[in-house]
Amino acid sequence: MGRYENKKIVITGGSSGFGLVAAHLLVDQGARVLITGRDRTALDAAGERLGGNAVVLRSDAASLPDIDALADRVKAEFGTADALLANAGVNGFAPFEATSPELFDELLTINAKGPYFTVQKLAPLLAPGSGIVLTTSVANVLGLPMLSAYAAGKAAVRSMTRSLARELLPRGIRVNAVSPGPIDSGILEKSMHAEAAGQLKGQMAADNPMSRLGRPVEVATAMLFLAFDATYTTGAELAVDGGGSQI
Repeated sequence: MGRYENKKIVITGGSSGFGLVAAHLLVDQGARVLITGRDRTALDAAGERLGGNAVVLRSDAASLPDIDALADRVKAEFGTADALLANAGVNGFAPFEATSPELFDELLTINAKGPYFTVQKLAPLLAPGSGIVLTTSVANVLGLPMLSAYAAGKAAVRSMTRSLARELLPRGIRVNAVSPGPIDSGILEKSMHAEAAGQLKGQMAADNPMSRLGRPVEVATAMLFLAFDATYTTGAELAVDGGGSQI
């Protein structure tokens, strides 16, 4: 019997990166997962890789109707769930002076409003003893250039982790956050040219106390620890960053 046998988990942003790795770890140990994403091609590919214990749903974290539809699908597929990994998010690089209202709205809507209302709609479907894990970023405590709007959204996620943890305690639901640092997840290659991404990754590795980038599986295992094993922990933030925000 697998470690997560008969567990039912919802992962937003589960078609790539940390979310997809977490889904693989769960399915391999007997869980059923429902993953969301915006890209139909990526979702279909993820579903094929995960197999019959995975449900895929195209869903936009910025869309309140999509979040409502997600709750309906979770209720239909699972009835109740044992964990929610609210992981959907986007990055966006721009100098403060060049950050447009459109970019600001996109980043705050997807990265802060999205997880807030995802938790609001799905919390009633979580069984007592469940864990919610929000994905924030070390950018919420570090003054990183080119990331002011992104960092603001992730700081909001850190704050709501505490507030929601307090409010959901009476339901027996824990709420924690995982805070990735420089992780080689492929997200940089999606947002800039390959050469620029390579240079930036090299610089981030050189600046990190561990002198390397993290791996997506290192974030995924931290998510699952918070969701299932950290039974006396709520409102906390676990940095997975090679020590970059700590030492």
